[in-house]
Amino acid sequence: MIPASFDYIKPSSIEEAVQAYAAAGEDAKILAGGQSLLPILRLRLAYPELVIDLGGIAELSGVTDDGDGIVIGAMTTHADIIADELVTRHAPLIAQATETVADRQVRHRGTFGGSLAHADPAGDLPAVALALDAELRVHGPNGQRSIAAQDFFLDYLTTAMEPGEILTAIRVPKLGEGWSTHYEKVNRVAQAWSIVAVAAAVRRSDGAIAEARIGLTNMGATPLRASATEQALAGAPATAESVASASASAAEGTSAPSDLSAKADYREHLVTVLTRRAVLHAAGI
Repeated sequence: MIPASFDYIKPSSIEEAVQAYAAAGEDAKILAGGQSLLPILRLRLAYPELVIDLGGIAELSGVTDDGDGIVIGAMTTHADIIADELVTRHAPLIAQATETVADRQVRHRGTFGGSLAHADPAGDLPAVALALDAELRVHGPNGQRSIAAQDFFLDYLTTAMEPGEILTAIRVPKLGEGWSTHYEKVNRVAQAWSIVAVAAAVRRSDGAIAEARIGLTNMGATPLRASATEQALAGAPATAESVASASASAAEGTSAPSDLSAKADYREHLVTVLTRRAVLHAAGI
């Protein structure tokens, strides 16, 4: 289909983009990689009067070292994320999950920030941001602020960004000694959205699991943390039995959807299986 007509601008600075976005208000849409927005426009599910393309703002791309964390520009493509040495060394869970996103064409156009700002609970990267305790930096008419990942996703396709704000960067704490990660995902066919996926970060110490952070994909209207499992794993022996016992509660506090891909009860079963697999792999058991 052909989208409705709209005006198009490609700012060269964040300030220029923010000013244009604030002036247009609800009549504008932000274009990052376009892998989510363009299909919506073509199906005429959105009728913006203005599309603001962030592709001309060089400072929004790339990964930099920030002491005890790394900062990923919101316009950094999935392909660049996978190839980046800082991501691979300090936040490998991001690279692991990004390698499963759609196909190569999408990974060369889609962006890390675009995926997070779109806030699709079936997307791979929001749950990863939760598991890594990421901090999302936004810029708007009132200046800059940071939002913790756990506070960023409010509802289906809805974030804590206020009108006129643009996601500019994501800061991810470096994983220190004893941490390891793993991503498990089930989808109907290659390139399809996740039926369920699990992002696990586990820290081992003295033969026990000292800490675990587990993000869940497609188990509710937003990405979620498997809080009950995390609590059960804290201080537990690093054994297959303890991991299986803790993983049995992975669906607690979730609200799994039923759709053409899977019923809610199947997702609830699947999340326990994937959580067990992800934690066992991350813990090296």
